[in-house]
Amino acid sequence: MLMNLQVRDFAIVEKIDIEFEPGMTVLTGETGAGKSILVDALGLVLGERGSSQLVRDGAKRAEFAAEFDVSRLDAVGAWLDEQALELDGECLLRRVINADGRSRAFINGNAVPLSQLKNIGEMLLDIHGQHFHQSLGRRPIQRDLLDHFGGLLEQRAGVATSFSSWMAVTDRLKLLLDADADRASRLDLLTFQLQELDSLGLTDGEHEDLNRERRKLQNSGRLADGVTVALDALVDSESSNANGLIAAASRSLASLSEFDSSLKPLIELLESASIQVSEATETLRRYGEDIDMDPQRRDWVEERLDALQAIARKHRLSPDELLSLHSRLRDEHDELANSEERSRELAAQAASLRDDFLTKANALSAARARSAKSFSAAVTEAMSGLGMPGGVFDVALSRLGEDSARPWGIDDVEFLISANPGQKSQPLAKIASGGELSRMSLAIQVIASDGSAIPTMIFDEVDSGVGGGVAEMVGRRLQEIGANRQVLCVTHLPQVASLADQHFRISKVSDGKSTRTGLQVLGTDERVEELARMLGGVEITAKTLEHAAEMLAGARQKRA
Repeated sequence: MLMNLQVRDFAIVEKIDIEFEPGMTVLTGETGAGKSILVDALGLVLGERGSSQLVRDGAKRAEFAAEFDVSRLDAVGAWLDEQALELDGECLLRRVINADGRSRAFINGNAVPLSQLKNIGEMLLDIHGQHFHQSLGRRPIQRDLLDHFGGLLEQRAGVATSFSSWMAVTDRLKLLLDADADRASRLDLLTFQLQELDSLGLTDGEHEDLNRERRKLQNSGRLADGVTVALDALVDSESSNANGLIAAASRSLASLSEFDSSLKPLIELLESASIQVSEATETLRRYGEDIDMDPQRRDWVEERLDALQAIARKHRLSPDELLSLHSRLRDEHDELANSEERSRELAAQAASLRDDFLTKANALSAARARSAKSFSAAVTEAMSGLGMPGGVFDVALSRLGEDSARPWGIDDVEFLISANPGQKSQPLAKIASGGELSRMSLAIQVIASDGSAIPTMIFDEVDSGVGGGVAEMVGRRLQEIGANRQVLCVTHLPQVASLADQHFRISKVSDGKSTRTGLQVLGTDERVEELARMLGGVEITAKTLEHAAEMLAGARQKRA
Protein backbone atom coordinates (compact mmCIF):
# COMPACT_ATOMS: atom_id res chain seq x y z
CA MET A 1 0.00 0.00 0.00
CA LEU A 2 0.96 3.65 -0.37
CA MET A 3 2.47 4.82 2.94
CA ASN A 4 3.38 8.43 2.24
CA LEU A 5 3.74 11.03 -0.49
CA GLN A 6 6.07 14.03 -0.50
CA VAL A 7 5.72 16.84 -3.03
CA ARG A 8 8.00 19.86 -3.39
CA ASP A 9 7.60 22.89 -5.68
CA PHE A 10 5.01 21.41 -8.01
CA ALA A 11 2.57 23.83 -9.69
CA ILE A 12 1.07 25.79 -6.74
CA VAL A 13 2.29 23.22 -4.19
CA GLU A 14 5.30 24.44 -2.20
CA LYS A 15 5.60 21.56 0.27
CA ILE A 16 3.25 18.74 1.17
CA ASP A 17 3.89 15.55 3.19
CA ILE A 18 1.03 13.06 3.46
CA GLU A 19 0.93 9.88 5.54
CA PHE A 20 -1.69 7.41 4.28
CA GLU A 21 -3.58 4.70 6.16
CA PRO A 22 -5.24 1.49 4.93
CA GLY A 23 -8.88 1.59 3.91
CA MET A 24 -10.65 4.49 2.22
CA THR A 25 -9.11 7.97 2.20
CA VAL A 26 -10.81 11.04 0.72
CA LEU A 27 -9.37 14.37 -0.37
CA THR A 28 -11.78 17.30 -0.43
CA GLY A 29 -11.56 21.05 -0.82
CA GLU A 30 -12.77 24.04 -2.76
CA THR A 31 -12.74 23.93 -6.54
CA GLY A 32 -9.25 24.92 -7.73
CA ALA A 33 -7.60 24.22 -4.38
CA GLY A 34 -5.36 21.57 -5.91
CA LYS A 35 -7.05 18.25 -5.08
CA SER A 36 -6.28 16.73 -8.47
CA ILE A 37 -2.76 18.17 -8.39
CA LEU A 38 -1.88 15.51 -5.82
CA VAL A 39 -3.20 12.80 -8.13
CA ASP A 40 -1.08 14.30 -10.92
CA ALA A 41 1.92 14.22 -8.58
CA LEU A 42 1.41 10.50 -7.97
CA GLY A 43 1.16 9.97 -11.71
CA LEU A 44 4.50 11.72 -12.19
CA VAL A 45 6.26 9.74 -9.48
CA LEU A 46 4.98 6.60 -11.20
CA GLY A 47 6.53 7.51 -14.54
CA GLU A 48 4.12 9.75 -16.42
CA ARG A 49 5.77 12.35 -18.62
CA GLY A 50 6.33 15.83 -17.21
CA SER A 51 7.75 19.15 -18.34
CA SER A 52 9.47 22.22 -16.91
CA GLN A 53 6.08 23.98 -16.84
CA LEU A 54 5.18 21.83 -13.83
CA VAL A 55 7.90 23.40 -11.67
CA ARG A 56 6.60 26.09 -9.28
CA ASP A 57 7.51 29.64 -10.31
CA GLY A 58 10.87 30.65 -8.85
CA ALA A 59 11.90 27.07 -7.92
CA LYS A 60 14.85 25.18 -9.42
CA ARG A 61 13.11 21.83 -9.52
CA ALA A 62 9.98 19.89 -8.60
CA GLU A 63 10.49 16.79 -6.45
CA PHE A 64 8.16 13.86 -5.78
CA ALA A 65 8.63 10.85 -3.53
CA ALA A 66 6.22 8.02 -2.73
CA GLU A 67 6.92 5.19 -0.30
CA PHE A 68 5.09 1.85 -0.60
CA ASP A 69 4.90 -1.15 1.68
CA VAL A 70 5.45 -4.11 -0.67
CA SER A 71 6.18 -6.78 1.95
CA ARG A 72 3.09 -8.77 0.89
CA LEU A 73 3.45 -8.19 -2.85
CA ASP A 74 5.46 -11.16 -4.08
CA ALA A 75 5.42 -10.06 -7.73
CA VAL A 76 6.76 -6.60 -6.84
CA GLY A 77 9.42 -8.09 -4.57
CA ALA A 78 10.50 -10.48 -7.32
CA TRP A 79 10.72 -7.61 -9.82
CA LEU A 80 12.79 -5.47 -7.45
CA ASP A 81 15.08 -8.41 -6.70
CA GLU A 82 15.52 -9.13 -10.41
CA GLN A 83 16.50 -5.49 -11.01
CA ALA A 84 18.80 -5.51 -7.93
CA LEU A 85 16.61 -2.81 -6.32
CA GLU A 86 15.08 -4.76 -3.40
CA LEU A 87 15.06 -3.06 0.03
CA ASP A 88 13.53 -5.04 2.95
CA GLY A 89 9.89 -5.01 1.88
CA GLU A 90 9.77 -1.29 1.11
CA CYS A 91 9.80 0.58 -2.16
CA LEU A 92 10.71 4.26 -2.37
CA LEU A 93 10.03 5.92 -5.73
CA ARG A 94 11.44 9.37 -6.39
CA ARG A 95 11.20 11.75 -9.33
CA VAL A 96 12.95 15.07 -9.94
CA ILE A 97 11.97 17.48 -12.75
CA ASN A 98 14.35 20.43 -13.19
CA ALA A 99 13.31 23.88 -14.36
CA ASP A 100 15.23 23.26 -17.60
CA GLY A 101 13.03 20.24 -18.36
CA ARG A 102 15.51 17.50 -17.46
CA SER A 103 14.09 14.64 -15.43
CA ARG A 104 15.61 11.97 -13.17
CA ALA A 105 14.03 8.89 -11.62
CA PHE A 106 15.06 6.75 -8.64
CA ILE A 107 13.93 3.46 -7.08
CA ASN A 108 15.18 2.77 -3.56
CA GLY A 109 17.90 5.40 -4.05
CA ASN A 110 19.13 3.96 -7.36
CA ALA A 111 18.93 6.03 -10.55
CA VAL A 112 16.75 4.23 -13.12
CA PRO A 113 15.22 4.94 -16.55
CA LEU A 114 11.71 6.41 -16.51
CA SER A 115 10.42 3.20 -18.09
CA GLN A 116 11.28 1.28 -14.91
CA LEU A 117 9.18 3.68 -12.82
CA LYS A 118 6.26 2.97 -15.17
CA ASN A 119 6.84 -0.78 -14.96
CA ILE A 120 6.72 -0.91 -11.17
CA GLY A 121 4.04 1.81 -10.98
CA GLU A 122 1.65 -0.40 -12.94
CA MET A 123 2.00 -3.05 -10.20
CA LEU A 124 1.53 -0.65 -7.28
CA LEU A 125 -1.20 1.82 -8.10
CA ASP A 126 -4.14 2.25 -10.48
CA ILE A 127 -5.42 5.76 -11.23
CA HIS A 128 -8.97 6.22 -12.48
CA GLY A 129 -9.20 9.76 -13.79
CA GLN A 130 -12.16 12.09 -13.80
CA HIS A 131 -12.11 12.20 -17.60
CA PHE A 132 -12.11 8.44 -18.05
CA HIS A 133 -15.74 8.44 -19.19
CA GLN A 134 -14.69 10.50 -22.21
CA SER A 135 -12.63 7.58 -23.53
CA LEU A 136 -15.00 4.86 -22.34
CA GLY A 137 -16.85 4.86 -25.66
CA ARG A 138 -13.75 3.81 -27.60
CA ARG A 139 -13.64 0.17 -28.66
CA PRO A 140 -9.96 -0.40 -27.76
CA ILE A 141 -10.60 0.84 -24.22
CA GLN A 142 -13.62 -1.45 -23.90
CA ARG A 143 -11.58 -4.42 -25.13
CA ASP A 144 -8.79 -3.66 -22.67
CA LEU A 145 -11.26 -3.42 -19.77
CA LEU A 146 -12.83 -6.76 -20.61
CA ASP A 147 -9.46 -8.48 -20.93
CA HIS A 148 -8.27 -6.82 -17.71
CA PHE A 149 -11.37 -8.04 -15.85
CA GLY A 150 -11.01 -11.58 -17.19
CA GLY A 151 -7.27 -11.80 -16.52
CA LEU A 152 -6.72 -12.38 -20.22
CA LEU A 153 -3.85 -9.96 -20.87
CA GLU A 154 -1.17 -12.65 -20.83
CA GLN A 155 -3.24 -14.89 -23.12
CA ARG A 156 -3.79 -11.94 -25.47
CA ALA A 157 -0.02 -11.31 -25.55
CA GLY A 158 0.47 -14.89 -26.75
CA VAL A 159 -2.07 -14.31 -29.52
CA ALA A 160 -0.23 -11.13 -30.52
CA THR A 161 3.08 -13.01 -30.73
CA SER A 162 1.50 -15.69 -32.90
CA PHE A 163 -0.06 -13.04 -35.15
CA SER A 164 3.30 -11.29 -35.60
CA SER A 165 5.00 -14.55 -36.61
CA TRP A 166 2.26 -15.30 -39.12
CA MET A 167 2.44 -11.81 -40.64
CA ALA A 168 6.26 -11.89 -40.86
CA VAL A 169 6.25 -15.08 -42.96
CA THR A 170 3.29 -13.84 -45.01
CA ASP A 171 5.18 -10.65 -45.84
CA ARG A 172 8.27 -12.63 -46.88
CA LEU A 173 6.14 -14.78 -49.15
CA LYS A 174 4.57 -11.70 -50.71
CA LEU A 175 7.97 -10.15 -51.36
CA LEU A 176 9.17 -13.34 -53.00
CA LEU A 177 6.12 -13.55 -55.24
CA ASP A 178 6.33 -9.85 -56.11
CA ALA A 179 9.97 -10.31 -57.06
CA ASP A 180 9.19 -12.96 -59.72
CA ALA A 181 8.72 -10.26 -62.37
CA ASP A 182 12.26 -8.99 -61.86
CA ARG A 183 13.74 -12.34 -60.95
CA ALA A 184 15.70 -12.89 -64.18
CA SER A 185 17.44 -9.52 -64.16
CA ARG A 186 18.14 -9.77 -60.43
CA LEU A 187 19.60 -13.26 -60.88
CA ASP A 188 21.92 -11.98 -63.63
CA LEU A 189 23.18 -9.20 -61.38
CA LEU A 190 23.65 -11.55 -58.44
CA THR A 191 25.50 -14.07 -60.62
CA PHE A 192 27.93 -11.37 -61.80
CA GLN A 193 28.49 -10.06 -58.28
CA LEU A 194 29.07 -13.56 -56.89
CA GLN A 195 31.55 -14.40 -59.66
CA GLU A 196 33.45 -11.22 -58.86
CA LEU A 197 33.56 -12.08 -55.14
CA ASP A 198 34.40 -15.73 -55.86
CA SER A 199 37.35 -14.70 -58.04
CA LEU A 200 38.54 -12.42 -55.27
CA GLY A 201 38.90 -15.47 -53.02
CA LEU A 202 38.69 -13.48 -49.81
CA THR A 203 39.35 -15.40 -46.59
CA ASP A 204 38.26 -14.64 -43.05
CA GLY A 205 40.50 -12.04 -41.42
CA GLU A 206 42.57 -11.54 -44.58
CA HIS A 207 42.09 -7.77 -44.73
CA GLU A 208 43.37 -7.32 -41.19
CA ASP A 209 46.32 -9.69 -41.84
CA LEU A 210 47.28 -7.80 -45.00
CA ASN A 211 47.20 -4.46 -43.23
CA ARG A 212 49.43 -5.87 -40.52
CA GLU A 213 51.89 -7.26 -43.11
CA ARG A 214 51.92 -3.97 -45.02
CA ARG A 215 52.92 -2.09 -41.90
CA LYS A 216 55.75 -4.56 -41.35
CA LEU A 217 56.97 -4.34 -44.96
CA GLN A 218 56.80 -0.56 -45.01
CA ASN A 219 58.96 -0.40 -41.88
CA SER A 220 61.30 -3.34 -42.58
CA GLY A 221 64.41 -1.12 -42.59
CA ARG A 222 63.58 0.38 -39.21
CA LEU A 223 62.82 -3.08 -37.83
CA ALA A 224 66.20 -4.46 -39.02
CA ASP A 225 68.12 -1.50 -37.57
CA GLY A 226 66.28 -1.83 -34.27
CA VAL A 227 67.09 -5.54 -34.03
CA THR A 228 70.81 -4.80 -34.62
CA VAL A 229 70.84 -2.19 -31.86
CA ALA A 230 69.11 -4.59 -29.47
CA LEU A 231 71.58 -7.42 -30.25
CA ASP A 232 74.52 -5.10 -29.69
CA ALA A 233 73.16 -4.17 -26.27
CA LEU A 234 72.60 -7.81 -25.36
CA VAL A 235 75.75 -9.63 -26.68
CA ASP A 236 77.38 -8.21 -29.81
CA SER A 237 78.99 -5.03 -28.48
CA GLU A 238 82.69 -5.60 -27.71
CA SER A 239 82.96 -2.77 -25.21
CA SER A 240 79.93 -3.50 -23.09
CA ASN A 241 76.87 -5.79 -23.33
CA ALA A 242 74.26 -7.19 -21.01
CA ASN A 243 75.53 -10.74 -21.20
CA GLY A 244 79.06 -9.71 -20.21
CA LEU A 245 77.92 -7.44 -17.42
CA ILE A 246 75.74 -10.18 -15.90
CA ALA A 247 78.66 -12.65 -16.11
CA ALA A 248 80.99 -10.17 -14.36
CA ALA A 249 78.47 -9.59 -11.62
CA SER A 250 78.04 -13.34 -11.12
CA ARG A 251 81.80 -13.88 -10.80
CA SER A 252 82.11 -11.06 -8.27
CA LEU A 253 79.33 -12.42 -6.09
CA ALA A 254 80.68 -15.98 -6.38
CA SER A 255 83.99 -14.86 -4.89
CA LEU A 256 82.14 -13.17 -2.02
CA SER A 257 79.64 -15.95 -1.28
CA GLU A 258 82.25 -17.92 0.68
CA PHE A 259 82.15 -15.07 3.22
CA ASP A 260 78.35 -14.72 3.23
CA SER A 261 76.11 -17.56 2.04
CA SER A 262 73.07 -15.24 1.79
CA LEU A 263 74.50 -14.02 -1.56
CA LYS A 264 73.96 -17.41 -3.21
CA PRO A 265 70.26 -16.75 -4.11
CA LEU A 266 71.39 -13.60 -5.91
CA ILE A 267 73.88 -15.62 -7.96
CA GLU A 268 71.03 -17.94 -8.97
CA LEU A 269 68.95 -14.94 -10.06
CA LEU A 270 71.81 -13.65 -12.22
CA GLU A 271 72.24 -17.09 -13.79
CA SER A 272 68.51 -17.10 -14.61
CA ALA A 273 68.84 -13.61 -16.10
CA SER A 274 71.77 -14.80 -18.24
CA ILE A 275 69.65 -17.66 -19.58
CA GLN A 276 66.80 -15.26 -20.44
CA VAL A 277 69.22 -12.90 -22.21
CA SER A 278 70.49 -15.83 -24.27
CA GLU A 279 66.91 -16.86 -25.21
CA ALA A 280 65.99 -13.30 -26.14
CA THR A 281 69.16 -13.07 -28.27
CA GLU A 282 68.31 -16.23 -30.23
CA THR A 283 64.72 -15.10 -30.77
CA LEU A 284 65.90 -11.69 -32.03
CA ARG A 285 68.39 -13.26 -34.44
CA ARG A 286 65.69 -15.47 -35.94
CA TYR A 287 63.31 -12.47 -36.17
CA GLY A 288 65.99 -10.43 -37.94
CA GLU A 289 66.65 -13.22 -40.43
CA ASP A 290 62.91 -13.43 -41.21
CA ILE A 291 62.40 -9.71 -41.88
CA ASP A 292 61.14 -9.58 -45.47
CA MET A 293 62.82 -6.86 -47.52
CA ASP A 294 61.34 -8.14 -50.78
CA PRO A 295 59.88 -5.17 -52.76
CA GLN A 296 57.86 -7.56 -54.96
CA ARG A 297 56.01 -8.90 -51.91
CA ARG A 298 55.34 -5.35 -50.78
CA ASP A 299 53.89 -4.47 -54.20
CA TRP A 300 51.69 -7.59 -54.16
CA VAL A 301 50.26 -6.72 -50.72
CA GLU A 302 49.44 -3.18 -51.89
CA GLU A 303 47.71 -4.48 -55.03
CA ARG A 304 45.70 -7.01 -53.00
CA LEU A 305 44.54 -4.34 -50.56
CA ASP A 306 43.59 -2.03 -53.45
CA ALA A 307 41.52 -4.85 -55.01
CA LEU A 308 39.65 -5.44 -51.75
CA GLN A 309 39.04 -1.72 -51.30
CA ALA A 310 37.74 -1.35 -54.86
CA ILE A 311 35.17 -4.14 -54.46
CA ALA A 312 34.12 -2.82 -51.05
CA ARG A 313 33.71 0.71 -52.44
CA LYS A 314 31.52 -0.63 -55.24
CA HIS A 315 29.14 -2.13 -52.68
CA ARG A 316 29.43 0.89 -50.34
CA LEU A 317 30.79 -0.98 -47.35
CA SER A 318 34.11 -1.67 -45.65
CA PRO A 319 36.46 -4.49 -46.75
CA ASP A 320 35.78 -6.27 -43.44
CA GLU A 321 32.11 -6.61 -44.48
CA LEU A 322 32.80 -8.33 -47.83
CA LEU A 323 32.55 -11.87 -46.48
CA SER A 324 29.17 -11.11 -44.89
CA LEU A 325 28.00 -9.56 -48.16
CA HIS A 326 29.17 -12.64 -50.04
CA SER A 327 27.06 -14.84 -47.77
CA ARG A 328 23.95 -12.63 -48.12
CA LEU A 329 24.19 -12.49 -51.90
CA ARG A 330 24.66 -16.26 -52.05
CA ASP A 331 21.53 -16.80 -49.92
CA GLU A 332 19.49 -14.40 -52.06
CA HIS A 333 20.75 -16.05 -55.25
CA ASP A 334 19.87 -19.49 -53.95
CA GLU A 335 16.43 -18.32 -52.85
CA LEU A 336 15.66 -16.72 -56.22
CA ALA A 337 17.10 -19.66 -58.12
CA ASN A 338 14.82 -21.92 -56.12
CA SER A 339 11.96 -19.45 -55.72
CA GLU A 340 9.22 -21.91 -56.61
CA GLU A 341 10.39 -24.37 -53.99
CA ARG A 342 10.97 -21.57 -51.49
CA SER A 343 7.50 -20.18 -52.22
CA ARG A 344 5.97 -23.54 -51.44
CA GLU A 345 7.97 -23.75 -48.18
CA LEU A 346 6.92 -20.26 -47.10
CA ALA A 347 3.30 -20.90 -48.07
CA ALA A 348 3.27 -24.06 -45.96
CA GLN A 349 4.93 -22.22 -43.07
CA ALA A 350 2.44 -19.34 -43.34
CA ALA A 351 -0.48 -21.80 -43.33
CA SER A 352 0.89 -23.52 -40.23
CA LEU A 353 1.36 -20.20 -38.43
CA ARG A 354 -2.13 -19.10 -39.49
CA ASP A 355 -3.60 -22.26 -37.97
CA ASP A 356 -1.61 -21.66 -34.77
CA PHE A 357 -2.88 -18.08 -34.58
CA LEU A 358 -6.50 -19.08 -35.19
CA THR A 359 -6.28 -21.81 -32.54
CA LYS A 360 -5.02 -19.33 -29.96
CA ALA A 361 -7.40 -16.59 -31.12
CA ASN A 362 -10.39 -18.94 -30.88
CA ALA A 363 -9.34 -19.95 -27.37
CA LEU A 364 -9.07 -16.26 -26.44
CA SER A 365 -12.47 -15.61 -28.02
CA ALA A 366 -14.04 -18.36 -25.92
CA ALA A 367 -12.42 -16.97 -22.77
CA ARG A 368 -13.69 -13.50 -23.65
CA ALA A 369 -17.21 -14.86 -24.07
CA ARG A 370 -17.10 -16.30 -20.55
CA SER A 371 -15.62 -13.09 -19.14
CA ALA A 372 -18.17 -10.97 -21.01
CA LYS A 373 -21.01 -12.86 -19.36
CA SER A 374 -19.57 -12.39 -15.87
CA PHE A 375 -18.61 -8.78 -16.55
CA SER A 376 -22.07 -7.94 -17.89
CA ALA A 377 -23.80 -9.44 -14.85
CA ALA A 378 -21.49 -7.71 -12.39
CA VAL A 379 -21.81 -4.26 -13.98
CA THR A 380 -25.61 -4.66 -14.29
CA GLU A 381 -25.77 -5.40 -10.57
CA ALA A 382 -23.53 -2.39 -9.84
CA MET A 383 -25.81 -0.16 -11.94
CA SER A 384 -28.71 -1.01 -9.67
CA GLY A 385 -26.62 0.02 -6.67
CA LEU A 386 -25.69 3.28 -8.37
CA GLY A 387 -29.22 4.54 -8.94
CA MET A 388 -29.95 2.86 -12.27
CA PRO A 389 -32.38 0.07 -11.23
CA GLY A 390 -33.65 -1.97 -14.14
CA GLY A 391 -30.73 -0.93 -16.28
CA VAL A 392 -28.85 -3.60 -18.20
CA PHE A 393 -25.22 -3.67 -19.26
CA ASP A 394 -24.06 -6.07 -21.94
CA VAL A 395 -20.71 -6.82 -23.56
CA ALA A 396 -21.37 -7.67 -27.21
CA LEU A 397 -18.78 -9.78 -29.03
CA SER A 398 -18.76 -10.09 -32.81
CA ARG A 399 -16.35 -12.23 -34.77
CA LEU A 400 -14.06 -10.58 -37.30
CA GLY A 401 -13.27 -12.10 -40.67
CA GLU A 402 -9.87 -13.69 -41.13
CA ASP A 403 -8.76 -10.75 -43.28
CA SER A 404 -9.61 -8.43 -40.38
CA ALA A 405 -7.72 -10.43 -37.75
CA ARG A 406 -5.51 -8.28 -35.56
CA PRO A 407 -2.85 -8.82 -32.87
CA TRP A 408 -5.57 -8.78 -30.20
CA GLY A 409 -7.48 -11.60 -31.88
CA ILE A 410 -10.65 -12.04 -33.93
CA ASP A 411 -13.19 -10.30 -31.71
CA ASP A 412 -14.83 -6.92 -31.92
CA VAL A 413 -15.87 -5.81 -28.41
CA GLU A 414 -18.64 -3.28 -27.79
CA PHE A 415 -20.31 -2.16 -24.57
CA LEU A 416 -24.10 -1.85 -24.79
CA ILE A 417 -26.41 -0.34 -22.19
CA SER A 418 -30.10 -0.02 -21.49
CA ALA A 419 -30.29 2.64 -18.78
CA ASN A 420 -34.02 2.15 -18.08
CA PRO A 421 -36.39 -0.84 -18.08
CA GLY A 422 -37.85 -1.51 -21.52
CA GLN A 423 -35.30 0.67 -23.24
CA LYS A 424 -33.44 -0.93 -26.14
CA SER A 425 -29.74 -1.49 -25.53
CA GLN A 426 -27.49 0.87 -27.45
CA PRO A 427 -23.76 1.49 -27.65
CA LEU A 428 -22.32 3.15 -24.57
CA ALA A 429 -20.80 5.86 -26.79
CA LYS A 430 -24.33 7.07 -27.68
CA ILE A 431 -25.51 7.69 -24.11
CA ALA A 432 -26.60 11.32 -23.92
CA SER A 433 -26.91 11.77 -20.14
CA GLY A 434 -23.71 12.91 -18.50
CA GLY A 435 -24.88 11.62 -15.12
CA GLU A 436 -25.64 8.18 -16.51
CA LEU A 437 -22.29 8.06 -18.29
CA SER A 438 -20.46 9.05 -15.11
CA ARG A 439 -22.22 6.36 -13.11
CA MET A 440 -21.58 3.79 -15.82
CA SER A 441 -17.94 4.79 -15.90
CA LEU A 442 -17.65 4.32 -12.15
CA ALA A 443 -19.44 0.96 -12.22
CA ILE A 444 -17.26 -0.35 -15.02
CA GLN A 445 -14.02 0.86 -13.43
CA VAL A 446 -14.88 -0.64 -10.07
CA ILE A 447 -15.93 -4.00 -11.51
CA ALA A 448 -12.96 -4.16 -13.89
CA SER A 449 -10.65 -3.52 -10.96
CA ASP A 450 -11.92 -6.71 -9.29
CA GLY A 451 -9.77 -8.64 -11.76
CA SER A 452 -6.68 -6.71 -10.75
CA ALA A 453 -4.07 -7.46 -8.09
CA ILE A 454 -3.06 -3.80 -7.77
CA PRO A 455 -3.24 -2.92 -4.05
CA THR A 456 -3.96 0.83 -4.26
CA MET A 457 -6.70 2.47 -6.33
CA ILE A 458 -7.18 6.20 -6.87
CA PHE A 459 -10.49 7.66 -8.03
CA ASP A 460 -10.15 11.27 -9.17
CA GLU A 461 -13.65 12.81 -9.09
CA VAL A 462 -15.13 9.79 -10.85
CA ASP A 463 -18.34 10.53 -8.92
CA SER A 464 -18.96 13.78 -10.81
CA GLY A 465 -22.47 14.02 -12.24
CA VAL A 466 -24.16 12.12 -9.40
CA GLY A 467 -25.71 13.22 -6.13
CA GLY A 468 -28.29 12.45 -3.45
CA GLY A 469 -28.90 8.81 -2.66
CA VAL A 470 -26.82 7.72 -5.64
CA ALA A 471 -23.84 9.55 -4.15
CA GLU A 472 -24.17 7.49 -0.98
CA MET A 473 -24.33 4.31 -3.06
CA VAL A 474 -21.10 5.38 -4.80
CA GLY A 475 -19.48 5.96 -1.43
CA ARG A 476 -20.61 2.58 -0.16
CA ARG A 477 -19.10 0.84 -3.18
CA LEU A 478 -15.80 2.65 -2.70
CA GLN A 479 -15.92 1.77 0.98
CA GLU A 480 -16.43 -1.91 0.10
CA ILE A 481 -13.32 -1.80 -2.09
CA GLY A 482 -11.45 -0.11 0.76
CA ALA A 483 -12.14 -3.09 3.00
CA ASN A 484 -9.74 -5.18 0.90
CA ARG A 485 -7.55 -2.55 -0.75
CA GLN A 486 -6.33 0.95 -0.20
CA VAL A 487 -8.64 3.51 -1.87
CA LEU A 488 -7.86 7.19 -2.39
CA CYS A 489 -10.76 9.28 -3.64
CA VAL A 490 -10.86 12.92 -4.70
CA THR A 491 -14.50 13.91 -4.26
CA HIS A 492 -16.87 16.86 -3.98
CA LEU A 493 -19.70 14.75 -2.52
CA PRO A 494 -20.28 14.84 1.26
CA GLN A 495 -22.08 11.50 1.05
CA VAL A 496 -18.85 9.92 -0.21
CA ALA A 497 -16.54 11.86 2.10
CA SER A 498 -18.52 10.87 5.21
CA LEU A 499 -17.81 7.18 4.59
CA ALA A 500 -14.01 7.53 4.55
CA ASP A 501 -11.63 6.11 7.14
CA GLN A 502 -9.25 9.04 6.65
CA HIS A 503 -10.06 12.58 5.47
CA PHE A 504 -7.72 15.26 4.09
CA ARG A 505 -8.74 18.81 3.27
CA ILE A 506 -6.87 20.61 0.49
CA SER A 507 -6.90 24.40 0.65
CA LYS A 508 -5.42 27.22 -1.36
CA VAL A 509 -3.63 29.98 0.57
CA SER A 510 -2.60 33.35 -0.87
CA ASP A 511 -0.73 36.29 0.67
CA GLY A 512 -1.44 38.55 -2.30
CA LYS A 513 1.96 37.89 -3.82
CA SER A 514 1.92 34.13 -4.25
CA THR A 515 -0.51 31.23 -4.00
CA ARG A 516 0.18 27.81 -2.57
CA THR A 517 -1.71 24.65 -1.70
CA GLY A 518 -1.97 23.40 1.88
CA LEU A 519 -3.16 20.11 3.36
CA GLN A 520 -4.76 19.24 6.70
CA VAL A 521 -5.63 15.90 8.27
CA LEU A 522 -9.15 16.28 9.69
CA GLY A 523 -10.28 15.11 13.08
CA THR A 524 -13.94 14.58 13.96
CA ASP A 525 -14.82 18.25 14.49
CA GLU A 526 -12.94 19.36 11.38
CA ARG A 527 -14.67 16.65 9.35
CA VAL A 528 -18.06 17.91 10.49
CA GLU A 529 -17.12 21.44 9.39
CA GLU A 530 -15.81 20.22 6.04
CA LEU A 531 -18.93 18.13 5.39
CA ALA A 532 -21.05 21.14 6.32
CA ARG A 533 -19.14 23.25 3.82
CA MET A 534 -19.70 20.61 1.14
CA LEU A 535 -23.40 20.48 2.01
CA GLY A 536 -24.13 24.17 2.48
CA GLY A 537 -21.64 26.05 0.33
CA VAL A 538 -20.34 29.46 1.45
CA GLU A 539 -22.71 30.03 4.40
CA ILE A 540 -22.62 27.30 7.03
CA THR A 541 -25.61 27.29 9.42
CA ALA A 542 -26.26 25.39 12.60
CA LYS A 543 -28.66 23.12 10.73
CA THR A 544 -25.97 22.40 8.15
CA LEU A 545 -23.51 21.50 10.89
CA GLU A 546 -26.13 19.31 12.56
CA HIS A 547 -26.84 17.56 9.26
CA ALA A 548 -23.11 17.02 8.71
CA ALA A 549 -22.68 15.57 12.21
CA GLU A 550 -25.61 13.20 11.64
CA MET A 551 -24.17 12.16 8.28
CA LEU A 552 -20.78 11.37 9.85
CA ALA A 553 -22.32 9.51 12.79
CA GLY A 554 -24.55 7.52 10.47
CA ALA A 555 -21.57 6.57 8.35
CA ARG A 556 -19.75 5.30 11.43
CA GLN A 557 -22.73 3.20 12.47
CA LYS A 558 -22.97 1.69 8.99
CA ARG A 559 -19.26 0.87 9.01
CA ALA A 560 -19.66 -0.79 12.39
